Amino acid sequence: MPIPIVKKNMMSKEENGAKNMMNGRVKVPNNTVDDTYGGYHLSYEVKKLMPTNKSTAQQKPSKLEVGIADDQAKDFDFAKTEMKYDSTGMFHWTPARSIEDCILDRNQAAMTVLNGHVVVCLFADPDSPLIGLRNLVMPLRASNFHYHELKHVVIVGAVDYIRREWKTLQNLPKISVLNGSPLSRADLRAVNVNLCDMCVILSAKVPSNDDPTLADKEAILASLNIKAMTFDDTIGVLNQSSNAPDAMSPLGSPIVLHRKGSVYGSNVPMITELVNDSNVQFLDQDDDDDPDTELYLTQPFACGTAFAVSVLDSLMSTTYFNQNALTLIRSLITGGATPELEIILAEGAGLRGGYSTPDTLSHRDRCRVGQISLSDGPLATFGEGRKYQDLFVASLRNYGMLCIGLYRLRDAALTTVDATSKRYVITNPPFDFGLLPTDQVFVFIHWNKRQSTSQ
Repeated sequence: MPIPIVKKNMMSKEENGAKNMMNGRVKVPNNTVDDTYGGYHLSYEVKKLMPTNKSTAQQKPSKLEVGIADDQAKDFDFAKTEMKYDSTGMFHWTPARSIEDCILDRNQAAMTVLNGHVVVCLFADPDSPLIGLRNLVMPLRASNFHYHELKHVVIVGAVDYIRREWKTLQNLPKISVLNGSPLSRADLRAVNVNLCDMCVILSAKVPSNDDPTLADKEAILASLNIKAMTFDDTIGVLNQSSNAPDAMSPLGSPIVLHRKGSVYGSNVPMITELVNDSNVQFLDQDDDDDPDTELYLTQPFACGTAFAVSVLDSLMSTTYFNQNALTLIRSLITGGATPELEIILAEGAGLRGGYSTPDTLSHRDRCRVGQISLSDGPLATFGEGRKYQDLFVASLRNYGMLCIGLYRLRDAALTTVDATSKRYVITNPPFDFGLLPTDQVFVFIHWNKRQSTSQ
């Protein structure tokens, strides 16, 4: 086959059918191909161009009509190489979807009966600067989570702004958009904010230079609004075995409730991004912290309900003086990164689908952060007054888990009606630190230890 015809065929295939099967390569203006990303993509293209051993008359239509050599087709089964991960194997991936296919109205959201999901409350004007929502969603789509473990992400905000961000989100699975306002209680009830695993409050609006205190007014009002809400605790359980069309949600999944949610909005897991550190004093009405207290000593920061932009300045400084700090942060957030992924994201190419080769699938086998309870499970015996050093050594020796901190109830020692369910983080406790049955432990879990450990 002459080379010009081959190039023509390749171009027609790319134009007609390869929109949803991107191979991670970059085409430059002179029609040559930059093979910087991943040798297995290039090898796949080479296989397509190699002649088969059969004559044209002997070839019968089958699922392998693309010209892969017969002696090599056995190791490239399309049924087993469906694109489910990006080209590096580090993140879950799905063919690009239109934002219109992911928009829910209030009634559809209510029918979906969302549960155990992540709600992103986003304040933005249509012309607000992009904040990079992909950087928030991507770690939640890391491939070291199984697909069924991925939490659905529901973005509540102005769809005109989200449409500008959508190009970076269209290949990430399990995302829905509700065109509404984070201050609307009807919209918050529609997305079942009381049943969510986390509610994230962000703002893309440019703060006014007149009064820096007002920079976080929308985020703080949204946080206080949710905390003031009450929810019905009499939630019926729907039939899981029903196959009727009306038993399916607008997202195509069965309408099933897995657990009851919070009755009071103050118990909804929430994190609010602040531009001005001093505004943290307005987040907790029952917080007695001095207004002049530094951010890292305040209750909202210790409990993980507030995140300030200034924290990034600290992380940047730490990384400059200790490059290993970035490796730790990557492991905490996404379980790591690859040089190939760094290049792709740095050049702005975005995530591209890749075939599930043994090389890419091996990238799923990386550690992740887990939360182990001391009230039951394999580590329950350590909650009976044992020391942190006992827990640390036993977890590492018996389960291959590395303990990195505790998540303790703020009022663990109180039994009054005023006791709260708030927890705070204790990183790297002293070796003789006493443990409580209500404590939870943050651990690094090795990929081959997950099946043998209760999580």
